Amino acid sequence: MTTTAVTTGTVNPNQRRVALTGNEAVALAMRQINPDVVAAYPITPQTDIVQYFSSFVADGRVDTEFVTVESEHSAMSATVGAVAAGARAMTATSANGLALMWEVLYIAAGSRLPIVMPVVNRALSAPLNIHCDHSDAMGARDSGWVQLWSENAQEAYDNVIQAVRVAEHPKVLLPVMVCLDGFIISHALLNLHVLEDAAVRAFVGRYRPDHTLLDPERPVTVGPLDLYDFYFEHKRQQAEAMSEARAVILQVAEDYTRLSGRRYGFFEAHRLEDADSAVVVLGSAAGTARFVVDELRRRGRKVGLLKLRVFRPFPGRELAETLARLQTVAVLDRAEGFSTAGGPLFTEVRSALYALAEDGGRGPASPGAPPLTMNFIYGLGGRDLDPGDIESVFDRLATAVETGSTRTPDTGRVGPLIEYLGVRE
Repeated sequence: MTTTAVTTGTVNPNQRRVALTGNEAVALAMRQINPDVVAAYPITPQTDIVQYFSSFVADGRVDTEFVTVESEHSAMSATVGAVAAGARAMTATSANGLALMWEVLYIAAGSRLPIVMPVVNRALSAPLNIHCDHSDAMGARDSGWVQLWSENAQEAYDNVIQAVRVAEHPKVLLPVMVCLDGFIISHALLNLHVLEDAAVRAFVGRYRPDHTLLDPERPVTVGPLDLYDFYFEHKRQQAEAMSEARAVILQVAEDYTRLSGRRYGFFEAHRLEDADSAVVVLGSAAGTARFVVDELRRRGRKVGLLKLRVFRPFPGRELAETLARLQTVAVLDRAEGFSTAGGPLFTEVRSALYALAEDGGRGPASPGAPPLTMNFIYGLGGRDLDPGDIESVFDRLATAVETGSTRTPDTGRVGPLIEYLGVRE
């Protein structure tokens, strides 16, 4: 079972090379999928996606019913109604728009409706900020949606297409959120390889739900009152569906590799085979981290990168097994969890690594001990992450290795497990 996510050098003949922004790439994927319904409301930096898609509708390039609604809450509500009625439906949003959908996110997941929604990640107010961080999607991490994360426009395009198959698989039937960093990916122009329309249509196939509201011969109820007599069982079924999504995500990725030549999995492990230290990241920061890892390798330092693609369901065991032999791990969070125990990604990774100790472990510090793991909060509100920042993280990890703890080199005192990277203290 592969858990890496890499792009091969092979370009299949059913593809062409184009220059697109991330939002254009997502809108193109949506056009090629040709959903029955798209309900949408504009919000920066997502607006381009539905704006481009509306032009496809106006030009007759899709068969989609485009529903312009008065809010993001209405957009998700209309999408829920469309999928419950048997349609393949999509929407897109960002930040405060995702927050306004909050109630309906849970309804979509709990009703087992395979909606696909690109989320262009942006900081949540207040203070008002329109630039990238991951507070929006991280706030929705426990809503029951599958979450796929993208490093660049190519991955955003590929993830949207794969998300349809994942969401609609009979063992899953859960909504999927495809995350891409606001402005950094959404508005940046990139060369990428896109599939021909017919290839995408064949890959996603037709949506054939078992039950719909519009089938009078097999009547169903969607969103009923569900008290203590059955609610618990339905939530347990939903949790099992999220567990089933793990195998489905990998199977869909294998099918997509045969179609595109690009290989995906739960995460990409870059130069981890003999690494002593590594950083774990989500989204566009992986590109900067990969550059720094390669540069430090040229200087003889044994460092590596784990770029997570699938955040829900969280691939804890696979991630822990990949990181187990390391001395130190830095988890980079572009969101503040306000738990005082670290960011959302850090708590998940550290929990997965803690299981190593329970299983006997393979960490180097002592028998059964996981790697020393630190958290770095970075990039809130769109603040740049430059190569020097990543190098300073590896320097901090090196200090931890030398001292055998998180003691700081200047005072000798034990430093915090959570540090803020690039903030003016």
